[in-house]
Amino acid sequence: MDAVTVRPERGDDVDAIHDVVVRAFGRDDEMRLVARLRRDGDAAISLVAVVGRAVIGHVVLSPMSAPFRALGLAPLSVAPEHQKLGAGAALTRAAIASARQSEWAAIFVLGDPVYYVRFGFRADLANGFSSPYAGAHFMVLPLFDRLPAMTGRIDYAPAFNDLA
Repeated sequence: MDAVTVRPERGDDVDAIHDVVVRAFGRDDEMRLVARLRRDGDAAISLVAVVGRAVIGHVVLSPMSAPFRALGLAPLSVAPEHQKLGAGAALTRAAIASARQSEWAAIFVLGDPVYYVRFGFRADLANGFSSPYAGAHFMVLPLFDRLPAMTGRIDYAPAFNDLA
């Protein structure tokens, strides 16, 4: 496989992102989420993974309602034929770097702990926060030394309320 490049989403990427997200999840619920986040102005960080000129992956982070500046990472999508080859990891690392550079305090994710723990996400640090997503798959990554608060209510952007 050629080298994967990660860059910010551009306007001409929308159709390719749509294709990647639908194929990655085998349904269009997550694509509707991405479209609504974009439409609502809640796609704070939206990155694509590219091989050559082809978009093969996408990640979006949206602002959360939280006791500090926090983002929610979702969804992370990689075209099926490019999965398990490092594109998802490249997108995740770039998203974390971008959030840190923009001085967000933390990123929350609901996902596979085996996958996300290698990037520093921790379920134990998320335990103090009340959320409909609380549980073993709900994790947080402090972007600096520590979280500014260890408890409180957190909510994803309104678009997540429509996710089936």
